[in-house]
Amino acid sequence: MSQQPVVAAPAELHRPARPSTAARGGLGRLRRRVAADWPLMLMLAPGLAYFVVFHYVPMAGIVLAFKRFRVAEGIWGSPWVGLAHFEAFFNSYYASRIVINSLVLNLLTLLFLFPVPIVLALLLNEVRQESFKRTVQTITYFPYFVAAVVMVGMVKMLLSPDPSLGVVNQLRLGLWGLAPLNFVAEADYFRPIYVAMLIWQNAGFGAIIYLAGLAAVDVQLYEAAIIDGANRLQLIRHISLPGLAPTIVVLLLLNIGSLLRLGAEPILAFYSPGIYATADVIETFVYRRGIAGEAGAPPDYAFATAVGLFQSVVGLFLIVTANRLARRATGHGLW
Repeated sequence: MSQQPVVAAPAELHRPARPSTAARGGLGRLRRRVAADWPLMLMLAPGLAYFVVFHYVPMAGIVLAFKRFRVAEGIWGSPWVGLAHFEAFFNSYYASRIVINSLVLNLLTLLFLFPVPIVLALLLNEVRQESFKRTVQTITYFPYFVAAVVMVGMVKMLLSPDPSLGVVNQLRLGLWGLAPLNFVAEADYFRPIYVAMLIWQNAGFGAIIYLAGLAAVDVQLYEAAIIDGANRLQLIRHISLPGLAPTIVVLLLLNIGSLLRLGAEPILAFYSPGIYATADVIETFVYRRGIAGEAGAPPDYAFATAVGLFQSVVGLFLIVTANRLARRATGHGLW
């Protein structure tokens, strides 16, 4: 039986196997993209550095929530206490009050503040006189650039019980003969005052975002609808609102994700013992316990960190859940 001749293998068969496409990708693709778009990456660097330094690096301090912090021993040398701070918070008298106040204030803000910029943008989009439109835009979004403390000072002046300063009390006295009332010191009035101030400060700036979304809607859709006999309300309902749907969903999800998070600055500017029943929220409680100290006690950094971590975890759960529901219902979401 004759032997078959041995055929030499091609040189290509002896070459080392090339890495897979997935292995070659990743870092190499990132390098090529950085090299191609280095001016854009350079512009991105300051913002990226800000988030890394002030948002990601400080996350190491979360470990404080599970320790009994002692300054002399530092964060890593302090003894572990597990979930003791969380148990102390949930068993405290203040827990239910501050969580309920945070939810109520955020829900009121979501209910009344969120639709106002949408309505304002739709109304401004219908204005054809450019000078009037620009004037209204300037007047409405100017309060956004005023500091929160200054806004609170203006509100306090308008609601002052002194009839020579408070316009509201002047109207009460002149129209109905009612005695002056110190609105900002009454717990029952804090929530409507706070929500009204946020609408005054943020509605105009929020409308700019929706006006940008409306500018992206194809003008031919409006022209075709007008030819078919659609009126203004029908144009808004069937063209403008569907065109704003992605923007509305994204901003709504962001608002839902911060359902327990409020800006502490304006609330602290309003702060007084008389309004604790409705104004005491998680962030002001963290400030009192973790920075200022409460009832003569020194600041408790570990306890405040635990409360802040609870707030962040609830916000993460809410935004993930809301994003899934929005994806199923509208097809739009954050990711």
